[in-house]
Amino acid sequence: MTDFKLMADTEWRKRLSPEEYYVLRQAGTEPPHVGEYTNTTTEGVYTCKACGAELFRSTEKFDSHCGWPSFFSPLAGDKVIEREDNSLGMPRTEVLCANCHSHLGHVFAGEGYHTPTDLRYCINSICLNLEEKPVEDSSH
Repeated sequence: MTDFKLMADTEWRKRLSPEEYYVLRQAGTEPPHVGEYTNTTTEGVYTCKACGAELFRSTEKFDSHCGWPSFFSPLAGDKVIEREDNSLGMPRTEVLCANCHSHLGHVFAGEGYHTPTDLRYCINSICLNLEEKPVEDSSH
């Protein structure tokens, strides 16, 4: 089994397109309202494009009108890593895939969305693949 955390930069460049590499490995951001999954309502599980780890369910996806796919909770708390990010001169919380440490986006709290957690995991579409399949609603 591949240990993605030990994968060399040259291997990541071979596995990912230049755009994917920029976002996933260099903590870039795709432009708003252009991502494949921004407005998707298809049932399934969203996986990390870099390593295939399951990250989010469609049952936790909601329309935040922010320009990127938004989820109110990851599939499980250990699927993502949250760390402080001050790269824009203001505190934010970066979201990384726990399996390969690829950048996914950011999580924001207290924005007033009517979701069970009042969190918005703002995730770049380019970081995700959607595996279409029936999903149990984990909010019960």
